[in-house]
Amino acid sequence: MSADEILDIVDEHDRVVGRSARGEAYARGLRHRCVFVLARDAEDRIFVHRRTAAKLVFPSLYDMFVGGVVGAGEAYDTAALREAEEELGVTGLPSPRFLFKFLYDDGAGRSWWSAVYEVRCELPVRPQAEEVAWHAFLPEDEVERRLADWEWVPDGLAAYERLRAFRATG
Repeated sequence: MSADEILDIVDEHDRVVGRSARGEAYARGLRHRCVFVLARDAEDRIFVHRRTAAKLVFPSLYDMFVGGVVGAGEAYDTAALREAEEELGVTGLPSPRFLFKFLYDDGAGRSWWSAVYEVRCELPVRPQAEEVAWHAFLPEDEVERRLADWEWVPDGLAAYERLRAFRATG
């Protein structure tokens, strides 16, 4: 999505209260919607990537999710599939399975409703070069070891921590 893409602006209860261009929403700290999709391969490894330096938000950081912003009028489920296919560079993925939703807030003016999904990707991936600088499918224990070593996107890290807690209680 470009900085001109229109997003729904939402309140603390995830109700739409307006619309704004993506660039303006980021610049003004307007709350919007995002999807986070944990993609696993046939061997249950997690797709991990490093974002390109050109990314508008969190350039050059690592992430264990694919995903992005939800467009104006777009459903979370639709955005999850669209973003997963775009970022993995595949078509024909099964619909990602919704797990939970939470309000991400970094305390510094960045806040978005975050829907977390998971999907099995058994197709050969071809990530977008403008989005992904490096990628690999890593075993989850390796992802866990890398949490302290690599610089991760803060919202993805928050989603991953919540995912671990979700699994522990579910």
